[in-house]
This record gives sequence, C-alpha cells and structure tokens, in this order.
Amino acid sequence: MAKLYFRYGAMGSSKTANALMVEYNYMERGKKALLVKPRLDSRDGDNVIRSRMGLWKEGILLETLAEMKDEEIREWDCVIVDEAQFATKAQVEFLVHIVDDLEIPVICYGLRTDFRREFFEGSMWLMAWADEIQEIKTVCWCGKAATCNARIGEDGKMIRVGQQIVMGGNDKYTALCRRHHREGNLGPGR
Repeated sequence: MAKLYFRYGAMGSSKTANALMVEYNYMERGKKALLVKPRLDSRDGDNVIRSRMGLWKEGILLETLAEMKDEEIREWDCVIVDEAQFATKAQVEFLVHIVDDLEIPVICYGLRTDFRREFFEGSMWLMAWADEIQEIKTVCWCGKAATCNARIGEDGKMIRVGQQIVMGGNDKYTALCRRHHREGNLGPGR
C-alpha cells in the first residue's frame, strides 16, 4: 500500500541530502524514483535539486508533474518532493491522488514552519494529510534540538517580521531551539 510521507526539519537538517539518498537507493535497486521540486525554489535553476553539502541531481518541477497524465506518472516507482513547504493545497491534493489512486508512494521533504513559526501552505496540508510524518533532527548552537528557523537580517540580527518566503541558505537562515528563537539569540559571536 502506497503512502504519503512528510519528512520535515529545520534549516540545515539535511532534508535535501536525504531526498537525494532515497532516490539513489531506489536507483540502486533497479527502481525509478522521480525527483520533484516547486518552481518557487529556483536558487539552483529550475531542474536542479542541490543539497548544501554538494550533492545534486536533476529533477522536474512540481508544476510539470501536475500536468502529466496518470499513465506517465505510473512509469515511476516513487515520487520524491523536495522543498514541499512551497507546494499549494491543490498540489498536495495532487500528491494524495498519486498515492491513493495510482498507488505510488510520495515522499515529501520540507520545512514545517517559517521564521515566524507559522505553517507554510504545503506543510500545513502535508501535516493534515500525510500517512506518516517524521522529523529530521538537527541541533541549535547550544546543542538542544533545533526546531525553529531564524531569519537573519543584513545587520546580523534575527528578523521577526516580513514576507513569509525569502529564498536563501546559511547566509539568511539558521536553525535554533525554541528558547533561543524566542530570545532572538543566534549564539556566541553573533
């Protein structure tokens, strides 16, 4: 029985690296896994899925997947979605269709919440509809579990207001425990 999986974690928790490793494991076993990401994540180009540690592979856009016919999707043994927090409700509904009607597992990786600790649209619906939800853990500078994403401003201080989506990596975001996020404490020397 196929399932919809949501594997979430804070910034820097190796979500993309995990997605790429799962795709590789399918390939090693003679199976075909389709790598997908939303168009909104254009940092490395439309079709590149790249982890911070340098792993990368080409995939397709979630918008392209949504235009494919069921027969085309059935050619795949698994669908792996990176940056799933950027999916819309309709796109998550389409992923549910792939699982329930085409019986193909869909594994989604993404952030659960933004820098304000509020849900992204895709994350909210994945939390509501996923068959299995798993946290990919990372740590705060203090060593405690990091569950919050802090946005860092030009002045090196934590930002608490602004538009929900600003693309960036380590230059704009860091993972913090809830206490240090609440305090705005980015760690020693920051």
